[in-house]
Amino acid sequence: MRALIQRATEAAVAVDGETIGQIGPGVVILICAMRGDTEATGRALAAKIAKLRIFRDEDGRMNRSLLDAGGAALVVSQFTLAADTSRGNRPGFSAAAPPEEGEALYLSFAEALRAAGIEVAKGRFGADMAVSLVNDGPVTIWMDTDGS
Repeated sequence: MRALIQRATEAAVAVDGETIGQIGPGVVILICAMRGDTEATGRALAAKIAKLRIFRDEDGRMNRSLLDAGGAALVVSQFTLAADTSRGNRPGFSAAAPPEEGEALYLSFAEALRAAGIEVAKGRFGADMAVSLVNDGPVTIWMDTDGS
């Protein structure tokens, strides 16, 4: 799986002008299931993100996790994270999991975060969404479970 994590003071996602998910302080996670990913992959990534120390402690150092900080997560599916731009000017997305599989893995990932003790809001898989956030820091972290 690929994830782009952005620490945020607030964030929301809307579909057709209607807000369907929003959070206060926490993280926005743009997530893409890749071919070959499993629910176990998503659970491991969710556990890692929940414990990722990217929030400030009393000394202003990034030393607290999402769990420590009591933050929430806005999870938004984004297959474009699978973009292959190595040839030509039009990205290819064949590395992304097929839609049915991708949706199941996206939902499983969000549930794994919830099971880890994180408050979770979600976007809508496959929808044209408008995501807004106030990036705190800014802090933006890229994670890829294939080791890159």
